Amino acid sequence: MKCLVVTPEKTVLNMDTTFVVLPLADGEYGILTGHTPLIARLGSGELRLTGTDGQLTNYYVEGGFAEVLEDTIALLTMYALPAQELNLKEAEEELEEELASPADTPELLGLRQGKLNSHRAKIQLARKMAGH
Repeated sequence: MKCLVVTPEKTVLNMDTTFVVLPLADGEYGILTGHTPLIARLGSGELRLTGTDGQLTNYYVEGGFAEVLEDTIALLTMYALPAQELNLKEAEEELEEELASPADTPELLGLRQGKLNSHRAKIQLARKMAGH
């Protein structure tokens, strides 16, 4: 099955896969060939893809939507980066900056919580990749 990852700037990934694990807003979700149609909200975290050669590929994605239709998985996300390109120090600094910024209205508190979750997911994946 084909997996496409698209950001507002470009198509980040166009890959033939045998198995994909999506980071949905409410947990991980695995998809094999022949899956029923699906539209789901992406969370922030690790996208894992097994290529037709058996190789595992990891990406960090940040929000958006996933659509599974026939043998194509399309992810529309605001941000996607190969996991091995994540910089742990930068991710930790981004979290510290967010924690230092004020959030004094209910709207800002909700937005801030989403950003904090994204930063923490990025740090978790960066640490995982650094351990390899």
